[in-house]
Amino acid sequence: MPVSATRRLIGATPILRHARSILPVALFLVSAVQASADSAMRTYPPNAVLSPQRLERITDFFNAEVTNGKISGAIVLIQRRGKQAYFKSFGKIDVTTGEPMASDAIFRIFSMTKPVTSIAAMLLVDDGKLKLDDPVSKYIPSFANTQVGVETKGENGDPVLKLVPLERPITIEDLMRQSAGIPYGFYGNSLVRTAYKNADIYADGTDNAAVAEKIARLPLAEQPGTLWDYGHSMDVLARVIEVISGKSLYAFEKERLFDPLGMKDTSYYVADPSQYRRIAAPLPSDSNFRTGNSRDPRKPYKWEPGTSGLLTTIGDFSRLSQMLLNGGELDGKRYLKPEIFATMTANHIAPATGVKRGSYYFPGDGFGYGLG
Repeated sequence: MPVSATRRLIGATPILRHARSILPVALFLVSAVQASADSAMRTYPPNAVLSPQRLERITDFFNAEVTNGKISGAIVLIQRRGKQAYFKSFGKIDVTTGEPMASDAIFRIFSMTKPVTSIAAMLLVDDGKLKLDDPVSKYIPSFANTQVGVETKGENGDPVLKLVPLERPITIEDLMRQSAGIPYGFYGNSLVRTAYKNADIYADGTDNAAVAEKIARLPLAEQPGTLWDYGHSMDVLARVIEVISGKSLYAFEKERLFDPLGMKDTSYYVADPSQYRRIAAPLPSDSNFRTGNSRDPRKPYKWEPGTSGLLTTIGDFSRLSQMLLNGGELDGKRYLKPEIFATMTANHIAPATGVKRGSYYFPGDGFGYGLG
C-alpha cells in the first residue's frame, strides 16, 4: 500500500509469528496521508478500501512460509482506521504437539517490551512524578559513580580499558532514547561490550534492583547523550519505574495500562497450566536465542525486564497499538496527554538532536527514534 513519505509508523498492525528463534512482533500499519504537491510518491486515497485481492498476497506468502518449514505459524492482523481489514492465522502454535494456530495464541514479544516500558515511564511523566531531564542517580544513587570505558593501547600494544568521568549525568531521556551509553553484550566485540557479556546480567534469581546495580558498576560505552547505542537502558528504566511507583514493573503496568486497555493476556509468564497449550513455540531446530536470555514462559521470575520478557496476544497488542495510533487514547479513555504523547513519538536523535546514529543504528537510514 503506497503511502506518502510523511507516513506514521507508530501504530497498529501487529504480525505475531514464531520462527527463527526471536519470535518477533512487527508494527507495520501506516496511516495514509495526502502527499505534498511536490512529492514523487503516490498516495493511497484516504477514502479507499484495501484491495482483497492484494491482501491475499499475504495469505500466499505465509502459507508458503509454513509449507516450506521456515516458521511454525503466524497470526496477521491489519487494521485500517480502527477497523479490521485482514485477520488470519497460519500453521501451528507448536509443531511438536500439532496444536493449530489460534487467535488467542500467546507470543513472547522480546524487544517489543521496550515500547511498553516507555509508555509506563511516560505515564509517570504525565503524572508529574518523573522528568526527562532527571538524572538516573536521583532514583538509583549508584549511577552517580558510573564512568565511561575508553579503549587505549597498553605498552605491549594490546587494547586496555581506561575509565574516564562522565561529562554529564545519565538522564531519563538518555535511557529512553538509547543514548545512555549502556550497550548489550551479545553483539560487537569492544572491551566494554565484552564486560557486559561477562557480567552475567541474566543470572538466575535476579530482579530489577539487582540488574540496575550491576549495570551501574559497568563502564559506559560512550558519554551520555552522544550516540544511539541499543542495550540495557530500558532495564534501568524499569527499576526507576519501580522506585517511583513503589510497585513491581508488572504491577504498575497492569494497573495503569494492561487492565484499563483490556490486555488480559499480557504478562511476564503464564500462571495457569491449563493455558500452556496457547504458548507459541519456535521450531524444534530453532532454539538458539542469541541474546542469552531465553525465559521459560511457564515459569515465574523475580526479574521483570524493561527490555524484553513480556508475553501477549494479537488481540492485546493490537489494542495497545491502536491506542498509540490514536495519539494516546482508546475507547474514550486518554492514557497520555497530547503533549506528552507528542514528546514520546517525536524524533530524539540526529538530525533533531546531537545524538549520533553510530554503526549499529538498527532503525536504518531514513528513520528517527522516539522515546522507547
